[in-house]
Amino acid sequence: MKLYDITLPISEDLPVWPDDPSIKLSLAFDLSKGDAANVTEIQMSVHTGTHIDAPRHFIPEGLAVDQLPLDGLIGLCRVVDLLHLKISIDRVDLEPLDLGGLTRILFKTQNSLKEGYRKQPFQSDYIALSTQAAEYLKNAGVQLIGIDAFSIEAYENIGHATHHLLLENNIIIIEGLDLKDVPAGDYELIALPIKLKDADGAPTRVVLRELSA
Repeated sequence: MKLYDITLPISEDLPVWPDDPSIKLSLAFDLSKGDAANVTEIQMSVHTGTHIDAPRHFIPEGLAVDQLPLDGLIGLCRVVDLLHLKISIDRVDLEPLDLGGLTRILFKTQNSLKEGYRKQPFQSDYIALSTQAAEYLKNAGVQLIGIDAFSIEAYENIGHATHHLLLENNIIIIEGLDLKDVPAGDYELIALPIKLKDADGAPTRVVLRELSA
């Protein structure tokens, strides 16, 4: 069964959200300088690259990333191809989909095809999920939503209504996916965030496994 690694590599070239800490990777200890081992030091936000937003990101008493139930992060999911869209994902784009019994959904958009998604500078004209579409998914019983953008929410949404709606209902958000080479369809999702105690999010290695025939 084929595996798809849909995680963006973290490097200093990767865009970060404006005003978030920049990515810094450096050797605290270096074999080439006579140290006993190579030891890499990392500085970055927990919302860097491919990452999970836990409810605590916007909800003060919400679940932290280390409190998320693992059975929500592993299991059947669907990759939906929305490459035809030029603007944000809206309810009308979701209504034709059969979401019956679906609890995890990943959106593949034009974001995945843009080279600027992988290299600085940060670009704010990405395709996001509208609040109306988020409401529709919540009502359909979806419990995990992933997208190939550094935010599920449009850059200009100052009030963060989409985040609030999803996280208040304990719907897990995965941002920063790389779906460029993944065909639409059903897969097994494995999304395991770093277990950071009481954190509002965490970098996450996300893998899709083809289902057996």
